Amino acid sequence: MIGGWENMWVEGRTLWDLGEATPIVVHLCETGSLPNGRALVPGCGTGYDVVVMANPDRHVIGLELSKTSVERSTKMFTSLPNSKHFSFLKEDFFTWEPTEKFDLIFDYNFFCAFEPKVRPLWAKRMQELLNPGGELITLMYPLSGGTPGPPPYQVSVSAYEELLIPLGFEVISIVDNELAPDTRKGMEKVGRWKKKKSV
Repeated sequence: MIGGWENMWVEGRTLWDLGEATPIVVHLCETGSLPNGRALVPGCGTGYDVVVMANPDRHVIGLELSKTSVERSTKMFTSLPNSKHFSFLKEDFFTWEPTEKFDLIFDYNFFCAFEPKVRPLWAKRMQELLNPGGELITLMYPLSGGTPGPPPYQVSVSAYEELLIPLGFEVISIVDNELAPDTRKGMEKVGRWKKKKSV
């Protein structure tokens, strides 16, 4: 699948790319609603969310399989004033071993890239990568209109709950994303989960 994602970036077939930071992420940053510390954005794409989340109190790592994507993002954003507070890495989410765990992980258009049979591995990695007490934010999309074939695969609130709760995650909130892009209105929710300090 690595080659598939790389080819999409090389050929410019990145329909999931909004061309700007996700509006709900901008809102959460502006209202001081995100944990500080180390943050991870797996499947970060161009990296707009990585950049907007990064500040002196929050170092953000954007993870991507595509070499083309990582090179593009690094070139686009390396001269920004906050560039020392974020970085982009070409790594496989499922095998990458960071030197430190994270206080925040943001998942958008990542969970839906995996077939249901792969999703338990996704949940296990989230558990492994988060510090106790850390927060996972999931933008749940598409809640309708997904496909049985190539991504995005349809998701559901219950799919997240069934995977995360047994691994020691508590639901903080699950609400409709009122700031979803027009094409995603009504098909997206914001889930906030906290990893228990002991399971």
